[in-house]
Amino acid sequence: MLDADTLTQWDLNHVWHPFTQQTEWEADAPPLIIDRAEGVELIDVHGRRYLDGISSLWTNVHGHRHPRIDAAVRDQLDRVAHSTLLGQAGTPSIVLAKRLADLLERIPGDQPPLTRTFFSDSGSTAVEVAIKMAFQWQQQSGNTNRTRFAALTEAYHGDTVGSVSVGGIDLFHQIYRPMLFDAIRIPAPDRPDPEAEEACLKIARQQFATHGASLAGFIVEPLVQGAGGMRMHSPAFLRALIDIAQQAGALIIVDEVATGFGRTGTMFAMEQVGVRPDLLCLAKGISGGYLPLAATVVSERIFDAFRAPYTQYKTLFHGHTYTGNALACAASLASLDVFEENDVIGSLPDRISALSEALASLPSSHIAETRQRGMMAGAVLRHDRSPEDRTGHKICMRVRNHGVIVRNLGDVMVFMPPLAMTPAQILSVGRAVGAAITEELG
Repeated sequence: MLDADTLTQWDLNHVWHPFTQQTEWEADAPPLIIDRAEGVELIDVHGRRYLDGISSLWTNVHGHRHPRIDAAVRDQLDRVAHSTLLGQAGTPSIVLAKRLADLLERIPGDQPPLTRTFFSDSGSTAVEVAIKMAFQWQQQSGNTNRTRFAALTEAYHGDTVGSVSVGGIDLFHQIYRPMLFDAIRIPAPDRPDPEAEEACLKIARQQFATHGASLAGFIVEPLVQGAGGMRMHSPAFLRALIDIAQQAGALIIVDEVATGFGRTGTMFAMEQVGVRPDLLCLAKGISGGYLPLAATVVSERIFDAFRAPYTQYKTLFHGHTYTGNALACAASLASLDVFEENDVIGSLPDRISALSEALASLPSSHIAETRQRGMMAGAVLRHDRSPEDRTGHKICMRVRNHGVIVRNLGDVMVFMPPLAMTPAQILSVGRAVGAAITEELG
């Protein structure tokens, strides 16, 4: 086995880390190198254990090395690891598409059910697919003037060109603006305040009245804008916003990449909203945090617009090499089994309460506000330092000394534990973050 020093040097020489300033990365060396995991703990190359307070970037659901999911992946390895869905089909992807269609029936609404799944490999690609589907659907339905999209301010929908175009976080997206298409921006509050939400809806009505006839679709992260800093809005606000968009003729695209699979307290956030979208994007927790997998699920109304003789060229000319990967689909099916057999959604209230308690335990003098929806939460730091001081980042580094891994979004400390984390472990995460805040800010 390679020693830690060798791994560190190879990392510094050869790996380009995402969303990371390499100069800072090198200055903070040696890096934390995860070697293995067990349950909700990550274990580094020195054998030190850390509670996984962000679910390995919001993906892990049932814990690492879950025996049911491990067994499913091993069993699939004995069959086939991957075969293409271009011109042929695969057993795990067929079964998963059916399971997803059945599962999504729990989202109420007057719109047609979501029955058709297009598989890809990340949240970014799931959104990219949805944008292309919505655009092409409008073109093939005779609405050739509908070429634009509307999205919320501070939105994050991924890192491909299309998904960045509907994103609205300047820190991530501003440099790419010259190469992107322009989206109509709809304001959203950072918390579910009725007055603030009504003010946003007033502007939304004006925006859709002005631009509605040109819109192919409206895309939204339901209830929680995660990467925007755990910004939250109410189900009533989203229902009203969707109603405005529908009346304008825009297709509704819901990005449940971060909110899906129990994160907001229900299997899907749209269950709380009570509206069924035209297109729905899933990723992150879909495979239990095991393997890259994403899904764009649409209604038959959307799917049927792509039916025609080949020579009419109404096919969705889009695909991915690893679309419907057998191993990833097997992991996803096993994860769904665990959801059912362990009544994961039914067990969440105690964990959600523990997360609320963990937020309340943070040193109040250094916390401006806390935000929580189910198992997604953020604590906004209060200090007089400049953004260049990277206070949130420094606190995250200190948290590791207490055996916990978390990440920040600017001055927002993010809490996103695996759904399998016990209430006692969640409280431990809160204590670790609180201690680190006190160490850094006094």
